[in-house]
Amino acid sequence: MKKKNKKVNAGILIIGNEILSGRTQDKNIRFLANWLNKKCGILVGEVRIIPDIEKIIIKNILELSKKFNYVFTTGGIGPTHDDITAQSISKAFNVKYEYHHEAYQILEKYYGRSNFNDGRKKMARMPKGSSLIYNPSSAAPGFKIKNVIALPGVPSIMNSMIENCKKYLIKGSKIYSSTINLFTVESNIAKQLGILQKKYKKFIDIGSYPFFRLGKIGVSIVSRSHNNKKLKSLDKDLRKLVKLKKIQILKLN
Repeated sequence: MKKKNKKVNAGILIIGNEILSGRTQDKNIRFLANWLNKKCGILVGEVRIIPDIEKIIIKNILELSKKFNYVFTTGGIGPTHDDITAQSISKAFNVKYEYHHEAYQILEKYYGRSNFNDGRKKMARMPKGSSLIYNPSSAAPGFKIKNVIALPGVPSIMNSMIENCKKYLIKGSKIYSSTINLFTVESNIAKQLGILQKKYKKFIDIGSYPFFRLGKIGVSIVSRSHNNKKLKSLDKDLRKLVKLKKIQILKLN
């Protein structure tokens, strides 16, 4: 991983009709966001789920690559007719869609020359100038071109490849997080949370998430920041609010 920068962000682009139809449940968003946050100090600023349609992929690649330091795509780099992510990214960046020599060699060796059919050869094609993301599970590599990293949609394969992305990333400063679970309804603390968010707007993202546990309604207050000192200050303010309103804190193991 490259030299640390203070704030680095990323967008995630999930590509696949199977996700939009409801036939397949996405598992990649949570994994990627956690990995980027915890391992790389990179904040995920936006997630989009789009179909396997070339013009839509191109539009979203161009938008997200301008908006974020990095864009991670999953899906659409397999051997079938609807796997069009690689050629769409090629068109987005106006570069040739061609065989990557090393990727071709990796796949030919993996499958054997006699079983290396056109569909499998397709997985060696990518935008000209791409760097490979090696695949320890099933050989077919992902790739990086400009600030876009293209990965497969199958979660187990994508997960096995993710560490191989690190060398292409600039690490952000550590992201600290804090969670306090309260037995109360959101409306009871909404006004005060709004005031606290304004107070810490430049430093902290504060989220409020309802839950139902032990037969009671509650809310989890989740805060994230690059500034641990400010996060601790917010925690003190939250605990003052809890004490003032006589709210019970739920301690989870």
